[in-house]
Amino acid sequence: MCIRRRYCNKGHAKFFRLIFRYDTLGNYYQTNFALMQHHKYSLTELENMLPWERTIYVELLLKYLKEEKERLELQRQTKKR
Repeated sequence: MCIRRRYCNKGHAKFFRLIFRYDTLGNYYQTNFALMQHHKYSLTELENMLPWERTIYVELLLKYLKEEKERLELQRQTKKR
């Protein structure tokens, strides 16, 4: 509950600016599209995530994709020998 109106929204605005600092609206929609098409998330699931929760899932997914790519490259190299 806010005692003084001038302080009510400043904290929330600062929080969301911090969370979305590195994200653009275009990137937000592209990421949602990729998560829905390639990784079977629903739009409802994505929209119900907290901003920090979404960031964690995207980072974990990027880490997994990087590891998978490295594993496939290593597998290709061993087949060539």
